[in-house]
Amino acid sequence: MVWFTKHLSVNNVNFGILGSKDRSALCYYLNQLQALSLPQISELILLMLPLPIPATPLPSIPEIAPKLAYEALEHGQNYWIVDDVLSNANEISERCFAREKWEYGAPYQPESWPGMRFHGALTPDELEQVETKVKQLIGKDKLWMEQPPGGLRLDCNVAQLVGATESSPHPHTDSRRLCRYACVIYLSPNPPPDTGTSFCRLRYPNGAIGGNIVLPPHNNLVDALRVKALPIQAWYEDMRVQNVFNRMILYKANIVHCASGYFGKELRDKRLTTVFFWMTED
Repeated sequence: MVWFTKHLSVNNVNFGILGSKDRSALCYYLNQLQALSLPQISELILLMLPLPIPATPLPSIPEIAPKLAYEALEHGQNYWIVDDVLSNANEISERCFAREKWEYGAPYQPESWPGMRFHGALTPDELEQVETKVKQLIGKDKLWMEQPPGGLRLDCNVAQLVGATESSPHPHTDSRRLCRYACVIYLSPNPPPDTGTSFCRLRYPNGAIGGNIVLPPHNNLVDALRVKALPIQAWYEDMRVQNVFNRMILYKANIVHCASGYFGKELRDKRLTTVFFWMTED
């Protein structure tokens, strides 16, 4: 449910203070929604807006609003793309699709992660090849998998399979307590290109463009923005990396990111990836 007076809130998440022009615009758009069908509305509310074109006049960030720092995206500095990263990608993809035992996440179980997954997607030798490449790219001698407290397990070297109706883009950062770098390898043989990985910037209710990175002393977006969650309309898409079979996208885990989209209904048609999280020395 959406309600607003002077403040806009979606599902009890407060977006901040709105001016009279914002409220008038919202009234207009809500009136337009009445003319749409439910499927059209569902499709609309799951969209992330692209960044406005350069030189577009935009308001300033409200002074009282929580803020994120901004780090410009630069290939080779805070993200890296490597094509044909796995020497036996077809074998690994087939091994994953042929697996019979999976763990189930949302919407089937009350989990924060979507679809299906299993740990140990790559063999030790395959994982070593990937980690050697990662260390070369980021200029580090050592990577390790941090273990969270309470007996929980970090989802590193996990195969994840997610269909079109099982999830939607969910901008987030990964906890600085647990990792410095995150990595995704796309393993669907013929994926829709626009279902890769998106990098995002905060979008304020007045349209102002915010930052994209969580810095100390904060560990994640919940700490930095003081909210449990934000809807997709609270983000601009800064850049999208296309989904290409056997492509690796490596990035700083504290930069806001998300899957650009999901696809498929049958098991072998869904979005298959392997995901990794590594800690390093700062």
